Amino acid sequence: SSDKKIVVGANPVPHADILDNALKPVLAERGWELETVVFEDYVLPNTSLEAGELDANYFQTLGYMNQQNEDAGLHLAAVAGVHIEPMGIYSQKYTSLEEIPDGAEIGIPNDPENTERGLNLLLQKGLLNSLGAYGEDENYAAESITDDKEANPHGYKITTLEAASLPLALPDLDAATINGNYALGADLPATYPALDIEEFDNETSVRRTNFIVVEQGDEESEKIKALVEAIQSDEVKQYIEDKYKGSVITSFIDPE
Repeated sequence: SSDKKIVVGANPVPHADILDNALKPVLAERGWELETVVFEDYVLPNTSLEAGELDANYFQTLGYMNQQNEDAGLHLAAVAGVHIEPMGIYSQKYTSLEEIPDGAEIGIPNDPENTERGLNLLLQKGLLNSLGAYGEDENYAAESITDDKEANPHGYKITTLEAASLPLALPDLDAATINGNYALGADLPATYPALDIEEFDNETSVRRTNFIVVEQGDEESEKIKALVEAIQSDEVKQYIEDKYKGSVITSFIDPE
């Protein structure tokens, strides 16, 4: 094909950084031009891909993609895993989980995939005893845990906010569970290091991997094959390891 430009939509950090500073030179060596389109949210990268304005995007997990296909009637497919960003518990007021007082207000993302992820992180780290009836009773929202004394013996106020706004809201919260890309974008690991981060087993590694996503039907195109081969290269792996030193970890897996 004479069309050697690949247009990929991405969130700023680490996605666009990895694309521009690690992937772009690899593709250039192989005769391809990369154009990165940066989005600040989780919605437009998918609707723009569906509309044919992008060749691919790189920002989301399989769960989020499947949810968007179902809820918004999109037709997207994952083609290659790239990395995991551990979600962390951040605070500007406290320096350890033990310092967080009873009744503290804790923010979590408001989209279903990341709401569950944030709640599970609080459960994993012992801030909650259980998730109550969340996920079992449609009338039991994440905020319902606030008044569930069995699930939440410390009486934490659970507040759901848009994932991208949580770093900005952090001064008004006692703590928040924040996705890695938004934490990195706000320079939180350097200024207010995470009080704790997610741990992964094999199942959760697949669930937490950020994938290259394309329109269904484009999986085997020349562009996408070149993109997948380049982004799962040793050069990209080395860049992620050197730049992020564990706050972003490679996960070069297939979507199946």
